[in-house]
Amino acid sequence: MDIDFPFHFDSRGRSATTDMEDHIRDMIEELLFTNPGERVNRPDFGSGLMQMVFAPLSAELAAALQFTLQAALQRYLGDLIDLLNLEVSAVDSTLTVTVKYLIRRTQEVQTESFQKSGAS
Repeated sequence: MDIDFPFHFDSRGRSATTDMEDHIRDMIEELLFTNPGERVNRPDFGSGLMQMVFAPLSAELAAALQFTLQAALQRYLGDLIDLLNLEVSAVDSTLTVTVKYLIRRTQEVQTESFQKSGAS
């Protein structure tokens, strides 16, 4: 069992835990929504996605984000997952990231979507 993200306590007052599949999803979410420079001793960890939430969203921005997010996922989680597909879309003022990946240990394919809204 792995520690759940975001950190919280379970009903027994202990650190909440989760299964491997959810823990990997949590790690993807943490990577996507961490800005480079926020992690102590890992200044390059993160995707920069949060810096783009309030930028004017466009197809060009979505394409640039797709490239940087793919690189970040492969760099930091490549030992746990095989990235099968990553789509970034900007519709109105909402940025959506959809990640399809294979969990190496179990060979299960997962698809997760993450959304953030910003200024149009």
